Amino acid sequence: MMSPSFNIKFFCLVFFYVSRWPCLHTAATIVNELPGFPGLLPFRLETGYVMVDKRTGTELFYYFVESESDPGKDPLLLWLTGGPGCSSFYGLYEEIGPMRFNRIRYNGTLPTLNYHPYTWTKIFNIIFLDWPAGTGFSFSEHFEYQMLDDYQSINQIHTFLKQWFVDHPNFLLNPFYVGGDSYGGKMAALVSHKIAQGIEAFDPPLINFKGYLIGNPRTGIDEFDINPRVAHAYELGIISHEFKELIDRHCVGEDYMLPRTALCTAHLKIFQKFLDEIVIDNILIPKCIQDNSTLEQNEGILRSLYEEDDEEPPISKSDLNCPDYTSYLASRWFDYYPIREALGVKKGSVKIWLACNLQLKKIYIENIHSSLDHHHSLLTRGYRALVYSGDHDLRFPTKGTLNWIDYLNFSVIEPWRSWKLNGQVGGYTILYSNNLTFATVMGGGHEAPRDKPRECWTILKRWISYESL
Repeated sequence: MMSPSFNIKFFCLVFFYVSRWPCLHTAATIVNELPGFPGLLPFRLETGYVMVDKRTGTELFYYFVESESDPGKDPLLLWLTGGPGCSSFYGLYEEIGPMRFNRIRYNGTLPTLNYHPYTWTKIFNIIFLDWPAGTGFSFSEHFEYQMLDDYQSINQIHTFLKQWFVDHPNFLLNPFYVGGDSYGGKMAALVSHKIAQGIEAFDPPLINFKGYLIGNPRTGIDEFDINPRVAHAYELGIISHEFKELIDRHCVGEDYMLPRTALCTAHLKIFQKFLDEIVIDNILIPKCIQDNSTLEQNEGILRSLYEEDDEEPPISKSDLNCPDYTSYLASRWFDYYPIREALGVKKGSVKIWLACNLQLKKIYIENIHSSLDHHHSLLTRGYRALVYSGDHDLRFPTKGTLNWIDYLNFSVIEPWRSWKLNGQVGGYTILYSNNLTFATVMGGGHEAPRDKPRECWTILKRWISYESL
C-alpha cells in the first residue's frame, strides 16, 4: 500500500500538472442523439481520436460515457475488449454499456437501440477504447509499418491514456481502474502494470490508479488457459470420467494446444469434437443455425468475424437468439453514414466496421507469454483486483482461473462461499490477501456481463464500494 507521504506527493503533483501541462487538443465529438435510439441520449457520450504514433499516423478511437451518478467523483474505468481486434463498441452495446440493440430481424431498415438498465455507467465513467489500430474505428495511415504485438499495444494504450488525461484534466483525481475480458483481461493487467511503473517514476500526468477488474481473462499460459478445459468439461457433464482419465493419463506434461505424442493428440482430437458440438463460450447457449447465409462463426468466437475487411457481411437468416445477431445488427447500423457522422468518425479511415477483425487477430503477435508476474507485482504493491468468471465458459474455464490465482500463493482471508442477490445464490467468491477478490457468475459464460447483466452489476457495485460480496 502506498505510504501517506507518497499520497501527499501524488496529489501535489496532480494539481501541479493540471495547472501547468499544456492543453494538447484531441479531436472530440459530443454526441447528443444517435439514429436508431429514441430521443436524446439519457447519458453523456463523447467520442474521439488520440494520436499515439506520429510516425505511422496511428490514431486510437474511443467512446467515453460519463457516469449517470456523480461523474466528478465516481471512478473512471478504461475498458479493453478482447480479441485482439474486437471493437470496444461491442462492450458498449453487448456487455457493460448503456445501449442494447433491439433483437428484430434485419429487413433493410435501420436497426434500433434501447437503454440498458444494468449499465456500469450508473456508477462508473467509462472509456471504451478500440485497440490496436485496425480495430473498430482506430486506424493507421501506414499500417504496413505497424508491429501488432503486446509490447506495442501496452505502449500505445498508455500513450493514449496520458494524452486523454491531458485533454480531460478534470478526471485526474477520480479513482482510476482498468478493466477487460478475455484477451482484454490479459491486456488490462499489462497496462495496469505500465501505469503503476509510471506513477512510481512520477511520469506525468500522474493517474490516480487504484486497481483493475477482469473477466474470464487470458494469462498467456496454456497450462492455465487451455488445459483445464478437459477437467471443466467433465465437471459440466460434457465428457465421461473414463475419457477424462484417458486424457489425464496420456497427456501428462503436454501443452494441449501443441501435443507431442500420438496418443495425446488422438484423445484431444476426440475432445475437440465434443467442443465443436457446443458453444464453448457458454455451453448453455444453443449453437447458431449454420447455412450459407448465417453469421460466420470462427473458432467458436461469438462475435461477428468476417474474412476480409472489404467483404460485405452476409445478411443472416439465423435464429434471432443467436448471440452473434446483435453484432450483425451493429454492422448494418454502422453502414448508415449519418451514424458515423454523428460519432465523428473520420471519412475514409475505415470502410467497413467489424465487431471483430479476424485478419488482425491472425497477424497479432502475443509476445508477452505470461501476465502472472504483472498480477503479482500489482497486488503486492497494494493495488486492488477483481477477477470474475462465468462458470459455464469453456474458453478460459473457471478452474484454470482458480489455478493461476493459487499460483500467486496469496493467503485466503475469506474461504469459498456463496454470494447472493435477492436471497438467491448468484455465484461463489473467495477473498485473498493483497486485495484480490475472486467471484464466479452462476450461469455466465465467457462474457458474463452479457449473459448475467444484473449479477455482474451487483458484483461490481459491491466491490467498487469496498463492500463484501
